[in-house]
Amino acid sequence: MAITAAMVKDLRDSTGAGMMDAKKALTENDGDMEAAVDWLRTKGLAKAAKKSGRTAAEGLVAVAVKDGKGVAVEVNSETDFVAKNADFQKMVAGIADVALGVSDLDALKAADMGGKTVEQTVTDAVAVIGENMSVRRMASMEGDTVVTYVHNAAADGMGAIGVLVALKGDNAAFGRQVAMHVAAANPASLSEADLDPSVVEKEKQVQMDIARESGKPEAVIEKMIIGRMKKYMAEVTLLNQQFVVNPDLTVAKAAEEAGVEVSGFVRLAVGEGIEKVEEDFAAEVAKLNG
Repeated sequence: MAITAAMVKDLRDSTGAGMMDAKKALTENDGDMEAAVDWLRTKGLAKAAKKSGRTAAEGLVAVAVKDGKGVAVEVNSETDFVAKNADFQKMVAGIADVALGVSDLDALKAADMGGKTVEQTVTDAVAVIGENMSVRRMASMEGDTVVTYVHNAAADGMGAIGVLVALKGDNAAFGRQVAMHVAAANPASLSEADLDPSVVEKEKQVQMDIARESGKPEAVIEKMIIGRMKKYMAEVTLLNQQFVVNPDLTVAKAAEEAGVEVSGFVRLAVGEGIEKVEEDFAAEVAKLNG
């Protein structure tokens, strides 16, 4: 497979590796981006693991809570200008309120909102504003206490990142601290039991490859992996992470001291995982004049 300059740039952007190292990683792995990232990590050349998704699309995440149920809804727009528009924000808030009464995204799109379905409401808004929009994701959470947090708020209850945290027990103030922690730390799952086994196995394999680069015997490597995987779990699972409010405690221990149990969380960030093609400005002007 031919390795293009664009591929090298993408790999450099996602790992912080040098240009020649990025090119070699792609060449060694026949252009497979995921495998190239792992190769760089194994060689100790990646400054950071590849992020799960690039935040590219604009819009808002809105959160709402009622009677022990919380919802987070992502509504996308093409530009940040629309996300700041008061009419768009009013529509997004209304969609979040409707979401409290449904179970999933399809039901939300079909639900009534002022005499029209949510989907038709959004379609009508597209015609008025002149920009493509979509209700992309919905997530819900139930518990004795459900707390919300919005990061980079554009208006009340909506912003760039929306978080829900469910607790067994009643301590909303602590729940809000955990929600802020989730926004900042972006854990992959609540606990080790909730992690995708394939993700765990992939990380274990990467760590083994890194350890083998040291030339140590297999018996020593196996002991090294146990420690490294324990550290990995402490980094990516919410309950095992160091609590940002008090790094001396894990989130699970802090919850215990607060008299509650964290039973679940949701974190939605605007545009997460959407690839947005960004054309070179000079090339765009040349095309217009061509």
